[in-house]
Amino acid sequence: MSLPHPQLDRDGRLQHFLDMDGLSRETLTEILDTAETLAPVGERRVRTVPLLRGRTVANLFFENSTRTRTAFELAAKRLSADVLNIDLVSSSTAKGESLLDTLRVLEALQADMFVVRHPQSGAARFIARHAAPSVAVINGGDGQHAHPTQGLLDVFTIRRHKPDFTQLVVVLIGDIVHSRVARSDLAALSILGAAEIRVVGPRTLVPADVTALGGRFMPNLDEALVGADVIMGLRLQRERMQGAAVPSSGEFFRHYGLTRERLSLAKPDAIVMHPGPTNRGVEIAGDVADGPQSVILEQVTAGLAVRMAVMSMVLGNRAASNAA
Repeated sequence: MSLPHPQLDRDGRLQHFLDMDGLSRETLTEILDTAETLAPVGERRVRTVPLLRGRTVANLFFENSTRTRTAFELAAKRLSADVLNIDLVSSSTAKGESLLDTLRVLEALQADMFVVRHPQSGAARFIARHAAPSVAVINGGDGQHAHPTQGLLDVFTIRRHKPDFTQLVVVLIGDIVHSRVARSDLAALSILGAAEIRVVGPRTLVPADVTALGGRFMPNLDEALVGADVIMGLRLQRERMQGAAVPSSGEFFRHYGLTRERLSLAKPDAIVMHPGPTNRGVEIAGDVADGPQSVILEQVTAGLAVRMAVMSMVLGNRAASNAA
């Protein structure tokens, strides 16, 4: 019998965490609930728990990142794991060593988990398929495909302010087509039953299959903001664009930038989000990013609890499966 999904065992438990595909509302809720129990660790005098003591987590970053790598490193250390930070942008892979050879070397160092960030979509699944059975893989962002822990920390932040997803109108603004965050957010919000997910941006930056992804395309930002509960800005990912997808940053801000005036069209208690890095004056005005409705810094803090939850659950599930 074939497995239900590469990241699930035969009982439907997480063995890797690669994307939102195949995950149920119950699984996402379990991760969010676990993150909620781990969140207070960051407020204690001793900010560690022994859940991964004796385990080794290797951060394999084939793509430059500061925020995600630092968040995974700190989350692993709070779980008492040993951490290896492998800069594969300038390591042996850049000198001609194959990806599989690099994996074998890291496996020989007895790493229990690989956190992978890669510029190619599908790289995390490839590594999960070829890694040793003893190694768990977490996707820290692959190409334009997925950034599942970012998607989870976003819905974790939303749930803290607005627990009932079935009543929520969520607006995603900006470069959807190049955003792995947007795809993970769309998937997570759909699984959790969000009432409506409105997608706004230049038609060149919105995927043709946005409806299949769970979103509803709306070309006019002002109309989309009316009645919104959650507003998420996304940066223009020019490094992934081919050609001029938008004429200029200034023109983008005029049509799609989130200003205080536009924010007033949403519900009075609407929250403003952004996965970062934030480009002020392009996708969001500075006084909105720093304003009372912004939860952008809360998202950063939430990322630690969510990543702690995912890492502890994945390795815990694997230990349970091996003991069975």
